[in-house]
Amino acid sequence: MLRTRTVNYSRRTLHLFEGAGLIVIALATIFAGYQETMLMIHNGRVTLADLLLMFLYLEILTMVGLYFESGKLPVRFPLYIAMVAMARYVTVDIKEMDNIRLMGVSASIVLIAVAVLVIRYGHVRYPYLEDLEDLAEASKKTNLRD
Repeated sequence: MLRTRTVNYSRRTLHLFEGAGLIVIALATIFAGYQETMLMIHNGRVTLADLLLMFLYLEILTMVGLYFESGKLPVRFPLYIAMVAMARYVTVDIKEMDNIRLMGVSASIVLIAVAVLVIRYGHVRYPYLEDLEDLAEASKKTNLRD
């Protein structure tokens, strides 16, 4: 009985800190996006690097929202963010990059893209039990509407 209460208390405490951390990440991302927007307005121009950075902020907010909504974090989201971050790195620093570094970053992007495809294939080919249950439930709702 005491052990069950301790475990439940520990879980609630961890969820509280998890939620607080996600709120901090979301607020920091919103603030960074605001700063970047103000910088673009101040400079009077928008570059591809600026747009990619804004896209990164949007992806991070989407990831935080999805985690709040479902309690799960798909592995693909951080991989998407990594690909966009590396694309931004290439875009911003292309003039200072030597060929070897450019090839390394490009190969990294391709490798992450392949990882996303493998993960997606595995998810479709070998779905989780919860996903199958959700799919069956959605199918029942669709059949009831028809």
